[in-house]
Amino acid sequence: MSYQFTSESVSKGHPDKVADLISDTVANYIINNNINHRAAVETLVTTNMVTLAGEYKSDKFDKVYIDKLVRAVVRDIGYEQEGFHWGNLKIYNELHGQSPDIALGTDNFGAGDQGLMFGYACDETEDYMPSAIHYSHRILRRLQSERTNNTVHWLEPDSKSQVTMSYDGFNSPLSIDKIVCSTQHKDSVSIEQVRITLEEIIRDEISEYDLDKTDFLINPTGRFVIGGPDGDTGLTGRKIIVDTYGGYAPHGGGAFSGKDCTKVDRSAAYMARYLAKNIVASGKAKNATVQLSYAIGVVEPTSVYVYADGEVRTDLADKLQELVDLTPKGIIDKFNLFNLDLTKTTNYGHFGKSGLPYEKIDLF
Repeated sequence: MSYQFTSESVSKGHPDKVADLISDTVANYIINNNINHRAAVETLVTTNMVTLAGEYKSDKFDKVYIDKLVRAVVRDIGYEQEGFHWGNLKIYNELHGQSPDIALGTDNFGAGDQGLMFGYACDETEDYMPSAIHYSHRILRRLQSERTNNTVHWLEPDSKSQVTMSYDGFNSPLSIDKIVCSTQHKDSVSIEQVRITLEEIIRDEISEYDLDKTDFLINPTGRFVIGGPDGDTGLTGRKIIVDTYGGYAPHGGGAFSGKDCTKVDRSAAYMARYLAKNIVASGKAKNATVQLSYAIGVVEPTSVYVYADGEVRTDLADKLQELVDLTPKGIIDKFNLFNLDLTKTTNYGHFGKSGLPYEKIDLF
């Protein structure tokens, strides 16, 4: 059975990812490696404006310092454009203290909310990620490198990629049928040069596949000069499919960025990925989906589900519960999440990257 599957990624300069990175940076500051601190930071970005909202519990809350953090994030991404410049931003900080009603449930490390989280892994790629999202991320990481190294001087921060894989059976990728890539660029470069250069970069980056029959759609609408938050509003948590598995696996619906790790939206999704990856890496299955669910304020998960190689695996679900503490506190402790630099997770997916504690293969 042959079929196609498509996933997309966005760069760190995409408006939604600008918002995500600001949220994770401010959350890092508020949490301050303190397991008793809490953060739920939402960010909106638009033309020369950043608005912060949400809640926190911390002994660190300096509005002037947070203002400096926000500007530093925008500067480091590379925004010095007329419509979005780190030095010209109006910053509205509307963060407020955590509700005592929520604190009742989370101070004892019960789940910060009800919800269901999924983790996935497969043996398609070396990072145990589905191919379409794997290559979508790679394209944009390469463009980021070309921009920050000034190898391609006309590249600007906002870009997107999309890869369509052709499969011959589940988890058996055959070829890359289509690659879509759009990037913001300086006004001085022609669209023809943009298209030629980007196709050359992509061909050089993806050498595992023969791309001679691949359709390239580079900046298909034409010129892309006005971009970033000046071209489109950005919001925290609006790229959850980019953050996970590119739509190739189920998603519980909760966003990650801006949240401390008592929020199981984040921590339990990391645990579910760890479990799924270790199942596949150990050879117990070629692909695995793990679902965890929780109730607000309750310590133990309300369910554990494993689906591997086309079968529901209650034996694996039981085994995982024997091997791993799946309480929010157990997850936090296993991965030392209150000492995790949240900004290391923000861009190019939360999964499939080296150096993150939940990506380790050490369970079986």
